[in-house]
Amino acid sequence: MADLTQQEWQEALQQDENAVILDVRTEEETDEGIIPNAIVIDIYQPQEFMSKVEALDKTKTFYVYCRSGGRSAQACAIMNQLGIEKAHNLLGGFNEWTGDVTK
Repeated sequence: MADLTQQEWQEALQQDENAVILDVRTEEETDEGIIPNAIVIDIYQPQEFMSKVEALDKTKTFYVYCRSGGRSAQACAIMNQLGIEKAHNLLGGFNEWTGDVTK
């Protein structure tokens, strides 16, 4: 797992053709908006989270975020344990995101 600043995350994401954006926030939080093209998998729904993460393509590079960066760091650690080697955590999370947002 790599912790990336907002700028590092955006730059890496733009250059990565193998990228998948993963939002691990709750439904109430995602109602505020999400980063475009993000897949939403709520980490607070542990069984659903685990089964959906296990179904992900492990060859992809995952850019993971939550509200402030704590849950997404947890999610990256879980993903690493499940065989996903490339998971990047967004430091500061959605709270500090300055890029595009969709509703």
